[in-house]
Amino acid sequence: VQLQASGGGLVQAGDSLRLSCAASGYTFSSYNMAWFRQAPGKEREFVAAISWRGGSAYCADSVKGRFTISRDNAKNTLYLEMKSLKPEDTAVYYCAADRRKWVMIVSTDTDAYEYWGQGTLVTVSS
Repeated sequence: VQLQASGGGLVQAGDSLRLSCAASGYTFSSYNMAWFRQAPGKEREFVAAISWRGGSAYCADSVKGRFTISRDNAKNTLYLEMKSLKPEDTAVYYCAADRRKWVMIVSTDTDAYEYWGQGTLVTVSS
């Protein structure tokens, strides 16, 4: 299983970015997916998750209304559209695949996710 995150970079406050996560080595369309982030000196935190069919999505309160998670099962790719970025969004962003198949409820818990991408750095300057 491989998860390859990309799309990070240095932007200014108020800008937008789209992160991608290319999945391979497993049946992407059968598993819920999520984005987490980890800022320097802080614990990894949940950002957003989406169900295996894409019909259910959930975002953390800190990003609700600004970030949108989506997936393209035909392309085995997960996305995170980020708008109105703030300096506090600065972090390494990780994509992750749920350890369970065909689960209807998305999880915000890191323990629910078995496979992780290498992370992509997002830096938002003020």
